Amino acid sequence: MTRITQDMETAAVLKAVREADGYYITNTARDMSQSDYKNRILLHTDLMAAKAREAAGYFSLEITGGASVHVDILRKQVDPFLKLELLREAMPNTMFQTLCRGVNLFGYRPYPQNVIRFTVKEFAKYVDVWRTFDFMNHIPNMQAVFEEVAKAGKINEPCICFSTGPEHTNEYYVKKVQDILDVTGEEITLCIKNHGGLGTPRRIGELVDAIKQAYPDIIIHYHGHNTDGNDVGRIVEAVINGAKIVDASDHAFTGFYGPPPILTVIQTLKDLGKTAVGIDEEAVIASSDVIRDERQHYAQFESQIKGFQPTVQIHKLPGGAMGSSLEQAVKGGFLDKMPDILHKELPKVQKELGNYWSVTPGSQILWTTAVSNVQNGRYESPSGDLKNLLLGKYGPFPFYQPADWIYEKVFGENWKTILEEEGGIDDIEDMDIEQERETLAERLGSEPTEQQLVTYLQHPNDAVNFFKFEEKFGKSYVLPPSIFLRQGGFDLGESISFRDHSGKEHMLEVGPVQKNDDGETNVYLNVDHHERVYVFEPELVEGTQAVVSLSKEEIEELATAGDIRAPFGGNVSAINVKEGQEIAEGEQVMVLEAMKMQTPVISEVAGVVKSISAKVGDALKLGDKLVKIEVS
Repeated sequence: MTRITQDMETAAVLKAVREADGYYITNTARDMSQSDYKNRILLHTDLMAAKAREAAGYFSLEITGGASVHVDILRKQVDPFLKLELLREAMPNTMFQTLCRGVNLFGYRPYPQNVIRFTVKEFAKYVDVWRTFDFMNHIPNMQAVFEEVAKAGKINEPCICFSTGPEHTNEYYVKKVQDILDVTGEEITLCIKNHGGLGTPRRIGELVDAIKQAYPDIIIHYHGHNTDGNDVGRIVEAVINGAKIVDASDHAFTGFYGPPPILTVIQTLKDLGKTAVGIDEEAVIASSDVIRDERQHYAQFESQIKGFQPTVQIHKLPGGAMGSSLEQAVKGGFLDKMPDILHKELPKVQKELGNYWSVTPGSQILWTTAVSNVQNGRYESPSGDLKNLLLGKYGPFPFYQPADWIYEKVFGENWKTILEEEGGIDDIEDMDIEQERETLAERLGSEPTEQQLVTYLQHPNDAVNFFKFEEKFGKSYVLPPSIFLRQGGFDLGESISFRDHSGKEHMLEVGPVQKNDDGETNVYLNVDHHERVYVFEPELVEGTQAVVSLSKEEIEELATAGDIRAPFGGNVSAINVKEGQEIAEGEQVMVLEAMKMQTPVISEVAGVVKSISAKVGDALKLGDKLVKIEVS
């Protein structure tokens, strides 16, 4: 039996998989983290598991991609490239895998072609298997990634995103596979991406069989989620019908919305005479044993609703969106409305918007639309991303167009003209990467590395904040979750001892806290017997700035007078005007981002921009001042 290693040529890997008497396993640790822990599993935990995972003999370890690149810098304070470097040192043989959103890369919006190619080129230095998908199954949206992966000599794994409904037939998917092969050639692995854990085992078996009958030599990699508790059954049927690679993860951390346990898959298929090629079961067990005690520190990120959800077959939310949606419901105070949103409104919206595939960024569009419909009235407050979907900016609807009344509700009575003039995929101009490099250097005060530039091009504000944080505080990824994720703070004089992922022992002692005359706070720490002092800016005292409290109606009324306010809480993603600029009614002045969705802010009046009260990266509250326009 042949173990796959990362130093093998692509052709040798594919030959070994085709000829193997059995199936291979991918450990989808990244997907487990995103689906069941809101992407919060730290590098420290992955490094603890690295030795055992390396010995386990997996086809690949999915350890980056999806939303993890963003959350690495936003919440976990670790450079996504450094993470891959350290894991490669600990796992020299195992192929690393990523999940790439095609034209959206590791973000939430379409990027220029030169940014896509630059990003893939840099990540391909560490990533061996590129699982690439598009939520509309629109092949041109993935083509640039396919081409760059092939140039780098890595494995292309295009996806057909799977869902259910009368339109989702074997004939449709078999034809889509041919569309992919026409672009990539035959030297690929093909992923059936069942991101929601949809359909029955029998349905998945039938689909695998149909594809294998049409393309006998194709390598099928089945990926699913265990939201309804039934993905082991789907995996079994996939393997019996010819799938050569399947996804699962470490049983100590598997939850409800991500992949099922690896060991359960192995044990179930073994009884059916199917062998997991190259797998060391003792190492699989050891992976869970070494990290089991870490799980308690991640409890705060597990789902607010425990238990499997067979109703996923109704609402179709994928695992990654399921956890974050529940978190947003808690923060937004509408958790009690979740049954109506999930089981009534969301299925209705899904059908109304074309029954496409509920995966990023399409799942966010469906989710935010359903939430807005329940809270504000049906299609009364459309997001910018919903408008872009209806305009065909993400690609053509695969089965049928939404009804005319939805277009009229979203765009107004002139919707046909708007659709005719603005519809279709935008030809996004290449970005001036050298200019962006200069801008980043100016913001950092030093010349950025290529890797820093790649991260910045996808998530500009969060990347800069992370780089500055790391420059000030050092590399905090060495902290275990018991410290990094500790709730409630630390007591003065408290001593904390811990071992890092390499076994080295460290000691932290919390020293005094002092405030100077300027209100700055000095925090003293002893780190491995070396004193460190950290200075924090004064906190804004409540009452020093008036808290804006405006109703939706008041914000709309102010807009008609040229006083544009934030229509919701979010971050400033882009500013499209300058002071002194003349603008027309209906012109875009700013873009706000919230819940991964970007929404344009439009001027209700014509006039001259007198002042701009926000800057890119600002976190705004409902009613905050944005732009003041002198009405002409």
